[in-house]
Amino acid sequence: MAIRRRFRPQPRRENKNPHKINEKITAPEVRLVGDNVEIGVYPISKALEKANELELDLVEISPKANPPVCKIIDYKKFLYEQKKREKAMKAKATKVIVKEIRFGPQTDDHDYEFKKRHAEKFLKDGAKLKAYVFFKGRSIVYKDQGEILLLRLAQDLEELGKVEQMPKLEGKRMTMFIAPKTSKK
Repeated sequence: MAIRRRFRPQPRRENKNPHKINEKITAPEVRLVGDNVEIGVYPISKALEKANELELDLVEISPKANPPVCKIIDYKKFLYEQKKREKAMKAKATKVIVKEIRFGPQTDDHDYEFKKRHAEKFLKDGAKLKAYVFFKGRSIVYKDQGEILLLRLAQDLEELGKVEQMPKLEGKRMTMFIAPKTSKK
């Protein structure tokens, strides 16, 4: 009876540092930049010597350049600053919220007014509005009524938002998008 050996994949060793630092830089010459350093092209040994004099790290900033660009900095501080910048950029990124309102093709006036008030609130709060008419069963024959309903909504919300996408039939849904108008502060 043959013994089967199981294949065990080796765990991937991920590189902790995204940059090459100090002795890990393999290029024979590097372009040196940074504070307290004369900018220019140096042999790697001379660049490492300068970094040791300043008691800082030699970090490869742009490895694809010819010769690679290195900077003499405190690497831990550099990583901290980079993470801080990324976090600030992420916080500044706008988050788009899309609120939905569903109508039937024969929605009566009271329901329409009720849903229109909700739509006004959503647009005032700065959210995009996705208004759609859902056609159940044979009600698809009333698609012109659905379009009229959505266009009426767009007209009623003209002061608060602008139509991003006109009513468009996709399967059993007729969808329209309204984006809030930006108020100048």
